[in-house]
Amino acid sequence: MYIEKTSLSGVLILTPERFGDARGFFSESYSAQSFAQNGLHYDFVQDNHSMSSQVGTVRGLHFQAPPYAQSKLVRCGRGALFDVAVDIRKGSPTFGQWTGVELSFENGKQLLVPQGFLHGFATLEPDTEIVYKCDNYYSPECDGAVRFDDPDIGINWHLGGHQAILSDKDATAPLLKDFDSPFTFEASL
Repeated sequence: MYIEKTSLSGVLILTPERFGDARGFFSESYSAQSFAQNGLHYDFVQDNHSMSSQVGTVRGLHFQAPPYAQSKLVRCGRGALFDVAVDIRKGSPTFGQWTGVELSFENGKQLLVPQGFLHGFATLEPDTEIVYKCDNYYSPECDGAVRFDDPDIGINWHLGGHQAILSDKDATAPLLKDFDSPFTFEASL
C-alpha cells in the first residue's frame, strides 16, 4: 500500500496495490495488519455504502461529536468523486484548512479522515458509489454539519459548472465561524 501525507496532519491518501490480468484486478482495500505495520491503529466497526445518481451531488461537510466521533477510510466503488477533509480541532495550526483528492474506481485511491475533521464529497460522474469504514457507530444525536460552501473554508469542489445538489440538512448547516467545535488539537510529542 502506498501512503501519501496531505497538508493536514493525520489525513492520508492510501493507494492499495492492484494485481491485474486479462480478467480484471484484485486489490486488498483494507488490512488491519498492513495498517498496524504503518503505524495506523484503527478499530473499524461499521461499513457504509451510498450511491449518488447525479453529478454534482454534495454530501457534507459532516462529523460526529464525541463520544461517537468517527474516523473514516473512504473509497469509491464506482464512478468518481472529489473527497474532502477539513480540520476542526480547536487550537490546531491548520484549523479551518482543507485538503481534497479525487477518488475513483479507476485510481483506487482512498482517503483516511481521522476524528476531529469534517468530511464531505462531490460526485464527478453519474451513479457514483462511495464505500467507507468507520471506527465508531452512527449516533444521530452526535451527528453534525458545517456549510459545504463556507467562504472562510473556500473549498473548490470541482463541480465543473454543475449546481450543487444538497440535502436539507446540508443546505441549512451553520458556517464554521458560527460553529463550536467539540474537538481539541493535541500536539504530538
